[in-house]
Amino acid sequence: MGKTKTKIIDDSKPVEEVKKPQVKDAKKPKDALAASLLEELNKEFGEVEKKPEKEKSPKGEEESKKIEKKSVQVEEKKAEKETPKPGKVKPRSKKYKEIASLIDPNQKYKLLEAIELAKKTAYSKFPGTMEAHINTHFKNIRGLVSLPFASGKKLTILAFPPSSKTSEGQVEELEEMGVMVGTDEKIAELEKGKGINFDVLVTTPEWMSKLAKVARVLGPKGLMPNPKNGTISDDLKKTVAELQGGKVEYKTEANNQVIHLGVGKVNQPAEEIAANIKILFSIIGKSKIKKITLSPTMGAGVKVDLASI
Repeated sequence: MGKTKTKIIDDSKPVEEVKKPQVKDAKKPKDALAASLLEELNKEFGEVEKKPEKEKSPKGEEESKKIEKKSVQVEEKKAEKETPKPGKVKPRSKKYKEIASLIDPNQKYKLLEAIELAKKTAYSKFPGTMEAHINTHFKNIRGLVSLPFASGKKLTILAFPPSSKTSEGQVEELEEMGVMVGTDEKIAELEKGKGINFDVLVTTPEWMSKLAKVARVLGPKGLMPNPKNGTISDDLKKTVAELQGGKVEYKTEANNQVIHLGVGKVNQPAEEIAANIKILFSIIGKSKIKKITLSPTMGAGVKVDLASI
């Protein structure tokens, strides 16, 4: 018998592959029914439509806002520090307010009138110094000037005379004039920052190489000898006599354009103070001076009309 082929019939229904719906095409449903169907399909197959993200401010914008807020806080703190606290600012006295009312702060007075007015504003119990406050156009202005009617304090002078034996007589003369005589020991003391008990230092040229060692100490204090202001001289006796007779040094403040100098006493005649100011004005030079204000030790400031000098 021949073999009979048995045909196996599979009557089971083939499982159809379920395709996921194309969410891409249905992201924007046209109507409510399509939207509902899409939601059900997404739930069944684990596909959930992404909801649009809420609009957030960019990171850079957030950072800039933080920086701006911080800068505002810093400015507020700075303003708070700069604002004087009650009680810390010393109020002007009643006496000062009374004398200040005699002066027009916006007016410039002729020289003699300014001196007389400044003398009236003085309210100290002692004869105060008449001070000239000179604003300049430049820095580093300095020199010596002999005021014909000076009545300021006596200067303490340190002098380095020639070291030769033939100059011993000059040393004695300087000591008799009340001058301190400089030595090598004095330079060693100054080099340590000690012994600065003088107002002016004068010297002969031969000492300059040794005094160069103390330039860093004396320079910032304006005490270093300089040929421009006449403190380096071969004739120290003459230089000292000029200084003691009313020759004073004027100089601008460090890094500032202002000179403060006593030009007499409040109880001096106005004409004498005016003569001192005129000499000072001519020595410094009109082109270097911006304005001059006169004031007593205790009193108000009076602006001077430069055209009247």
